[in-house]
Amino acid sequence: MDKATRIERAARFRALHDRRQVLLLPNAWDAGSARVFADLGFAALATTSGGVAWSLGCADGEQLPLADVVAATRRIVQATTLPVSADFEGGFGDTPAAVAASVRAIIDVGVAGINLEDGVRHETLRSVDDAAARIAAARDAALAAGVPIIINARVDSWMIDTGASAAERFTDAVARARRYLAAGADGVYPIGLTDRDTIAALVTALAAPLNVGARRGLPDLEDLARIGVARVSTATRLATIAYSAARDAAMALRATGRCDALETPFGYPDMQRLFAAPRHSN
Repeated sequence: MDKATRIERAARFRALHDRRQVLLLPNAWDAGSARVFADLGFAALATTSGGVAWSLGCADGEQLPLADVVAATRRIVQATTLPVSADFEGGFGDTPAAVAASVRAIIDVGVAGINLEDGVRHETLRSVDDAAARIAAARDAALAAGVPIIINARVDSWMIDTGASAAERFTDAVARARRYLAAGADGVYPIGLTDRDTIAALVTALAAPLNVGARRGLPDLEDLARIGVARVSTATRLATIAYSAARDAAMALRATGRCDALETPFGYPDMQRLFAAPRHSN
């Protein structure tokens, strides 16, 4: 992808974060899912690190080699003309300099944004200084590339149990988010948070777009817009729904010997149509 196109997609993605309405991002895991979601008229897409990893035979949590992540993301980006934000986990590097090199590689495939998380394999939280340095390195990489990607700083305070009280968790999350914004992040993603009052308090505390993850118990999009949430992403949910549906159909086939469960309202001709037609151009 040429640089002008990369810049245009990043600028288009950035404009979608004006908070006048909630940006709803379905997370794709391959070119097929990207085409399906693009065909539905979404304004932008994201990737899911878990879905991408599973589709390529690895567990989530930076188990998939960077080269495979880059190749898979390239195929997703090439499947659509929509802006695509990459779930880039912890940045694929042991040092900020290594993170910068990895971020430059993912920018070069044409992504319009990235997520960077401050958790380590969903087990522990990085120090604030380390996480902020990684974000600063990512921003430097974007500036050097000349592409204004959106950097979404994932705050894993509600994903990882540190034994902190609810008040301590909130205070730490706000402090982390402010450091990340100062380091060059554009938005904040408190993954795992569903409580409406806490989300509203975060929106008030942070002068930046807030991303929440879609899951059971989350307020609906109208209510989230009312309290000022900027974007909602589906994370691994759509990928697990797809795998669950395939698993259920296979179980039914094996249990009954009947093929009824293999009939779907969206099938082979529909997928063929998506790949025969020009890419979506919203």
